[in-house]
Amino acid sequence: MQVETLEKYILITPTEKSIKEFYDKFSADFDAYYKETHLIIDFSDKKNINLEEILLFLHFTNVKRENGTSFAIVVTGIDIDAISEDINIVPTLIEAIDTLEMEAIERDLMNF
Repeated sequence: MQVETLEKYILITPTEKSIKEFYDKFSADFDAYYKETHLIIDFSDKKNINLEEILLFLHFTNVKRENGTSFAIVVTGIDIDAISEDINIVPTLIEAIDTLEMEAIERDLMNF
């Protein structure tokens, strides 16, 4: 797992051989490292990811939302319209960054 801490978010690029292997590592590290920060997971280099594998991360979306932080997953080859709106799935890193920024604006407006 490659982790890059940027100014406004953490970018994680999985390097594990399988999504399950990455999920296990990410789950073990989540509370200690990623729970309180904005987060993007970039699966754009991974091929043959299926919907069920992506939905493993739905729980983390809910935790992030409760903490007032954002979470987006970059993945291609999945019908985004078939996925619940509760999880932010986008096809590019730029769209993931935009999603985090839009959610920050929404939170600011709700607290105004």
